[in-house]
Amino acid sequence: MVQITVPLDPAVVLFYSRLADVAGKPLEQVLSDALFKLAGELSLQALRSAD
Repeated sequence: MVQITVPLDPAVVLFYSRLADVAGKPLEQVLSDALFKLAGELSLQALRSAD
């Protein structure tokens, strides 16, 4: 697996840390899930605009 470092604003870290606590998941998993979802949404948007 490839490891990537992403600098985040402290407010973003706090927000996702709280979500991770509520979900009972590690912060890294919550951030990964959020980025994966965003990538999917952006891909769909790009496909729609290509038509």
